[in-house]
Amino acid sequence: MSLPLAPIALPPLPEEPGPASVWPASTRTLRSGGTAIGGVPLAELADRFGTPCYVIDEDEVRNRARAWRSALPDADVAYAGKAFLCRAMLRWLDEEGLHLDVCSAGELELAAHTGFPADRIVLHGNAKSPADLATALRLGVGRIVIDSTGEIARLAALVPPGSRQRVLVRVVPGIAAGAHTAVRTGVEGQKFGLPIAGGEAEDAVVRVLGQPRLELVGLHCHLGSQIASVDPYVTAVRRLVGLLSRLRDVHGVTFPELDLGGGFAIPYRDGDQALDPRPYALRVTSELALRCAHADLPVPRLTVEPGRWIAGPAGVALYRVLAVKSTGDRLFVAVDGGMSDNPRPALYGVRYTVRLVGRASSVPERTMTVVGRHCEAGDVLAEDVALPGDIRPGDVLGVPASGAYHVSMASAYNLVGRPPVAAVSEGRARLLIRRETLEDLRVRDVGE
Repeated sequence: MSLPLAPIALPPLPEEPGPASVWPASTRTLRSGGTAIGGVPLAELADRFGTPCYVIDEDEVRNRARAWRSALPDADVAYAGKAFLCRAMLRWLDEEGLHLDVCSAGELELAAHTGFPADRIVLHGNAKSPADLATALRLGVGRIVIDSTGEIARLAALVPPGSRQRVLVRVVPGIAAGAHTAVRTGVEGQKFGLPIAGGEAEDAVVRVLGQPRLELVGLHCHLGSQIASVDPYVTAVRRLVGLLSRLRDVHGVTFPELDLGGGFAIPYRDGDQALDPRPYALRVTSELALRCAHADLPVPRLTVEPGRWIAGPAGVALYRVLAVKSTGDRLFVAVDGGMSDNPRPALYGVRYTVRLVGRASSVPERTMTVVGRHCEAGDVLAEDVALPGDIRPGDVLGVPASGAYHVSMASAYNLVGRPPVAAVSEGRARLLIRRETLEDLRVRDVGE
């Protein structure tokens, strides 16, 4: 029987942060007027690795991973691999004690090849292929997130006799959150999860409980992306605990885990707000404890899935200016990359900060639009940005907050190869991913 909801005294929130920096903490302006990240001048990196090029500050990645571990020491922090994944990133995450969230056999195989512990991996996705599921079972992943009722029997049939696979059920709590309609996944009417309101989530739980080869350990939800407020997550806790209470009352089951997903906002331009792990941790864990106490439920172990928040601010994209021209009353700066290495502006209308990073300029700034090289009018990286009036071909431009959903979403549109990725730390740089060459593209074309 539920007890009356009594007020409790919560500890004070940490001081609310102001707008966060769009650049890594190691960013420095050099005497030459150029910019350095991790102790390495960006202009030197552009010369060494060519452009476009992506630079990842290893120490920024590690420090941001530690920020979540410190804020939630009793929770599991699972990096969302779709943001950006490579062998070096996997090694950093493993060394920092994070878990890993993946959504394909390819991401799983890369993690396995790197030696990332399989029991700390979560596989999710709205349409997992037979290869995805078979790979997950073969490698022994810790959790598989069930996203539809049809997936339940398919997965159970693949589990070897005498074994049990731990699973979560992804539910839709009916919360609209996120910076763009294309990334709001906590509401009904989109492809992910099973709604709480319509009873589909409860039905899926009952079906999983009827499969002896599946061990249901908890619920999963993901609200969206670029969420700067803690409020939607607090609301999600209330609705998920309500579902847990009903499952206990009706079906006599309780679960030890609750995965609240990610979607934590980062700044892309000066003045943008970001979500701070400390107030998130305080409010969410306090709400979870309070609601579980009210419902007389054990408090489940929490999992969060920061991806963009860890990788995004650690990355800087480098471009070289190819052309500068005026069209009507607009001044365009065209660079040697664009939507093939960063499709987000075309997909979501996102705009970025742009800085001249290779030299100093005393010429007054002018308002310009930075565009890519591709044959699309929508190939725009940044509108109405202030750059020195003497910008010219050959200049190197830096675009911060480029560590997530750029390289991982890159394509070979116009047969332009995907860019390289270099890591910097303590004054040293090394190549993590080489540039995709024209020869790489040619060898895939095997027809006559």
